Amino acid sequence: MPSDGVAFRLLGPHEGAVLTSVISAVYGDSYDVRWVYDAAEVAARLADGRYISVVAESETGELLCHMGLSLATACDVVAHSGQAVTLPAARGHHVFTRTKLFLMDWARGEGMRGMYSEVTAAHPYSQLANISVGAHETGFLLGWIPATVANDAALDTRRRRRSAAFFYTKLGDGSPRNVYAPERHLPVVTRTLTTCDLHGTPAPPPADAVLPARSVLHVHIEADHAIALVTVTTPGADLEEVVRAERHHLFHHRGVDAVYLDLPLDDPATALVADHLEALGVSYAGIFPNSRADGDVLRMQSLHRVRIAADDVVVASDHGRDLLDYVLADLPAGSRA
Repeated sequence: MPSDGVAFRLLGPHEGAVLTSVISAVYGDSYDVRWVYDAAEVAARLADGRYISVVAESETGELLCHMGLSLATACDVVAHSGQAVTLPAARGHHVFTRTKLFLMDWARGEGMRGMYSEVTAAHPYSQLANISVGAHETGFLLGWIPATVANDAALDTRRRRRSAAFFYTKLGDGSPRNVYAPERHLPVVTRTLTTCDLHGTPAPPPADAVLPARSVLHVHIEADHAIALVTVTTPGADLEEVVRAERHHLFHHRGVDAVYLDLPLDDPATALVADHLEALGVSYAGIFPNSRADGDVLRMQSLHRVRIAADDVVVASDHGRDLLDYVLADLPAGSRA
């Protein structure tokens, strides 16, 4: 299986239960995106264009693989690829890769510029499949996956929080733009932009750049994951104290295990404030898209009661290994196992 006769198609709005059933079959009730268990919610997203669902099926109609694409709005040009599930009978036959290529062709035909995904670092298989279709690592989210998520392909079967590699697949050119990264992280940011062939040009902040007095940010807590995403839309002079207070609240009053902080790379202020945050033990994660920001963001991360060792994180490419080494070296000593 398969030998071949595999067919690929988009699910219709009336087929929301297909995703629910395949996630349940592979993950039980442990999958960390809860709306996939609600067939009506899946159907609503399929109907209004916020979700695109691709399946691979055998000649007899047996489901072999599923892959989804989430959009904040139906007109997004960069989307999140997720819910990638290969059924056991289809593993080892490159069905995952072919399903992703089908989805990429569809997205390219819709005028999309790229797709991104968080890929488990518990094993190399999904990473290798992404690399085979031209995706590249742009960062690592340490402690991203809750310990409650089961994964039958994991090389290490201990129950604990796991990390994810962040992959970006370029489908088309974006608009040329300046990227304002902190000087200390500029070499790794530049290498990532070059490797991913992104249209960002590293630039120093203007000599007359000044920080506004107050920062503007948005906090999103994912309680099921015990993580929080802090999106800074306007970095200000008070950012260090604001992040210190917000992180304390999240760690000690909201039960969060990891905080991820996004800073806008199109704002010169990011080059001026990021170094201050490192005094708080907020370290480099990578470059990421963020639908709440106008462009790409510099993501930093801070862990609580989570310890990471190099052999906890599986990588599948030389670029990924170099990037992971940088991310781990920037991690505060108290967060290393």
